[in-house]
Amino acid sequence: MAHFPPSQASWPLALRLSLTPGLGLQGARKLWRAFGSLPAIWAQPITTLAHETGDALATALHNEPPGWAAQCERTQAWLEETHQAVAHAVWTWDDAAYPAGLLALPDAPVMLFARGQLQRPLGAALAVVGSRNPTHQGRENARAFAYSLAAGGYAVVSGLAMGIDAAAHTGAMQANVDTHCPTVAVVGTGLDQVYPRQHQGLAHDIASCGWVLSEFPLGTQALPHHFPQRNRLIAGLSLGVLVVEAALPSGSLITAQLALDQGKEVFAIPGSIHSALSRGCHALLRQGAKLVENLQDISEEMPPLDRLSPQPFTSTPPAVLQDANAWAIWQALEDDAAVNLDALVMRTGLPVAQLLALLHLMHNQACVAITATGAYQRVHLNRCDTRS
Repeated sequence: MAHFPPSQASWPLALRLSLTPGLGLQGARKLWRAFGSLPAIWAQPITTLAHETGDALATALHNEPPGWAAQCERTQAWLEETHQAVAHAVWTWDDAAYPAGLLALPDAPVMLFARGQLQRPLGAALAVVGSRNPTHQGRENARAFAYSLAAGGYAVVSGLAMGIDAAAHTGAMQANVDTHCPTVAVVGTGLDQVYPRQHQGLAHDIASCGWVLSEFPLGTQALPHHFPQRNRLIAGLSLGVLVVEAALPSGSLITAQLALDQGKEVFAIPGSIHSALSRGCHALLRQGAKLVENLQDISEEMPPLDRLSPQPFTSTPPAVLQDANAWAIWQALEDDAAVNLDALVMRTGLPVAQLLALLHLMHNQACVAITATGAYQRVHLNRCDTRS
């Protein structure tokens, strides 16, 4: 098997993994967990790979997949493009920039294509989704809620679709914040495409102040099954999902269900009992979603933003952080609301037993909190002390 120089970016390896016939995201994730990094997968002899995947998949991994070289050239050319300070990047599981909320998904994309102001931190995020054919009031509700969320410090995540999605992205950008990413568009095409075509200008505006993300390789056209697939990323990036208007059935309800499956909050705005666009929201409310009439209804369910955004130390760091490996864990948690154990293993390179021991010490010294889902969260830095 060909080796890949470890000093180079890992995205060509991720691209090759994603193009390997028959492997799939969960098969790729199994290999990544087994060997610890993308270069380590490709360093294995075929017999070792076969132990993890079986002979047929090991052979497929050993052979260069069709179209890989051409797609590498296309991606490299795209990465070298610059348009008015809009950055292009490809993030893989091995990269610290890969959003931890997505890394926690069992079917996390092997690679993410990113375009925009990528130096801006994502921070805490909420999804705002709904109908492609909303009422005037629904469109205005989406815009107004997104504006308030962005102004309050949240990033607004949506899908660049017509209707509610477009209104949410627009409202977030109208908040004119310069401290964080105001909005993220997760799309169902390659990032060299825009769908729907009418949103060329909107996609450009989002990239000028926020992020546009896709798991699909460049050149990928809009296909119906791509949009339910991208919805898991909208939910995964977000602490919760606000559904503004939705019919039965709808993609918005898929996103809401995915959020529930991920242990996230779901919010819904009620509407007229005579409107088909209210039925999806009312169904969610019957299932336990939080009824929303104003921003306070959302903020009551969300952790305070100061717990989600790292702050400078104002006193002596706790003793455990003098340990180099504990400090590496601390750095791996930076800018993330919560990170699962798998993500920390991959980000720090520490053995699981050692990682768990250090996390226990950090928890005892009030530097790390454990969420209800078993993930790890940085405690507000000013609260760190040396409690035993």
